[in-house]
Amino acid sequence: MLFNQIIGQEHIKKHLKVSAENGRIPHAQLFVGKEGSGTLPMAIAYAQFLLCNFSDNADVCNLKCDKLQHPDLHFTYPVTSNDNVKKHPVSSLFLEDWRSFIATQAYGSLFNWLQHIGVENKQGIIGVDEAEEVVKKLRLKSYEGGFKVMIIWMAEKMNIAAANKLLKLIEEPPEKTVFILITENEGQIINTIKSRCQALHFPALSEQDISKALVVNHQVSENNATKIAHQAEGNFNKALQLLQNDSSDLVFEEWFIAWIRTAFKAKGNASVVQQLIEWSDTIAKTGRETQKRFLDYCLQFFRQAMLLNYKSENLVFMESKTGFNLSKFAPFVHSGNILDIEKELNDAMYHIERNGNPKIILLDLSMKLTRFLHKKEETVS
Repeated sequence: MLFNQIIGQEHIKKHLKVSAENGRIPHAQLFVGKEGSGTLPMAIAYAQFLLCNFSDNADVCNLKCDKLQHPDLHFTYPVTSNDNVKKHPVSSLFLEDWRSFIATQAYGSLFNWLQHIGVENKQGIIGVDEAEEVVKKLRLKSYEGGFKVMIIWMAEKMNIAAANKLLKLIEEPPEKTVFILITENEGQIINTIKSRCQALHFPALSEQDISKALVVNHQVSENNATKIAHQAEGNFNKALQLLQNDSSDLVFEEWFIAWIRTAFKAKGNASVVQQLIEWSDTIAKTGRETQKRFLDYCLQFFRQAMLLNYKSENLVFMESKTGFNLSKFAPFVHSGNILDIEKELNDAMYHIERNGNPKIILLDLSMKLTRFLHKKEETVS
């Protein structure tokens, strides 16, 4: 993958190329950016630049990198057991899956990756077995005599044992060894590792960059590309899902509408609480990654409603797939309850991430929502 294939982020491309050409190559870098901002494609392009720009045979080197088969390019990513890998899952056992994932979903999310390997109802981690594999790989000399590059995708999924095992290696790697850690959540990486990396923050992609990529790479009409780019919120992965009319949004909307309608009726009506319990049980039966994605969808829905409530229609991109009237719902989301709603949704995602009981978490969230939705906005006199 070459720099000219990366969508937008021109200033980051320039920084990485110029610093490498001038010999300023940090041994450990942390690429920080939200889903769909291009951190993984950029890391691969940067690794290819390091491996091939200083190679005696750049054409052969680039061909190997394009296929992710260069012997000095290594990857680590969250994995878990599936039908083919029953125990001690490590990245090397999923390498062919990883190559096909990058070929088709380079801007994909962790959820997309877990779907790709058939385990979307589980959580992937980077465990101590993985860390031992990394240590073994990087102890070996460079196969082609140049750089060795280790890309750790979703580095926040490293557990404590793995992080501690890699700490010394990241601090003092072998000669000409470069670590590129990629994260969507910098705060979840332990400070001892974070402090040893040079951080590079990726902004969300501009609407213009997303629109141009859709037109050029996916033959989308300019009008449709502009509309999708506005809805994508700087996330190219989301733009592709919108282009494919991702069915998960329809399911999420149906869950959300059932939830808020029941929550409205539940206040002062004990019989309706049973419906909230049943709703919580339904969502709890899905995988944790699905639950987190749904709660994030709810967060976006509430924010869109508030923008509509405060007459910021030009910022509202969400369109109902079920005919739900967002404008009628909007007055119930305002300055008096939006902070409470956001806090509880973020807390629920946090606890689900840490293996809390989803039935209890979702029911507790639902009971709080019944209060928030009936909360009146304070008027300023």
